[in-house]
Amino acid sequence: MVREHLPWLEVVRLGHRIDRDRRITSHLGLTARALGADGIVLCGDEDPSIIETWKNVAERFGGSFSARYESKPMAYLKSFKRGTKGRPPGIIVHLTMYGEDVSEALPKIRRDRPVALVVGGAKVPGELFGISNHNVAVGNQPHSEVAALAVALSQWHFSVAIESRFEGGSIRVIPSTDGKKVVDDKNTLDS
Repeated sequence: MVREHLPWLEVVRLGHRIDRDRRITSHLGLTARALGADGIVLCGDEDPSIIETWKNVAERFGGSFSARYESKPMAYLKSFKRGTKGRPPGIIVHLTMYGEDVSEALPKIRRDRPVALVVGGAKVPGELFGISNHNVAVGNQPHSEVAALAVALSQWHFSVAIESRFEGGSIRVIPSTDGKKVVDDKNTLDS
């Protein structure tokens, strides 16, 4: 199946703390890329190593995925929502356990404008609930940000063949029922 054209969808990771969140934030970016986001914006502590990891994975496994740092997340989100000269106004979707159920909320979200899918950290500014177009929950119980992102992106792209997006990488995984098959440029590695 060929990927239908959808507007830009990026994940915005709020509140990253280098000393506590490195692994979970790294997994958020990997999940965002693997499940069809176009990019990720890191907010909180500046952490070039995570951004470099995301860029390296995209380079090795293919596809187009942007990763960058933003020092002023609320100002960035307000600008994203307003739009700029080169980009139409965007839609902010805040993943929170206090939001509307994901299966009811996602069908209501416009698909003709850029989307910022915001995933919080330890403390999310209360202002975010007000500037978001949609506050969406994958469940109303405490849970992992990675799980929330995976469920939301899976449902967002439910009819889209995500694998077709990852062209140009030097490494490809070949689906198999009896072991690992990986193509690394010239070599096929079986396990």
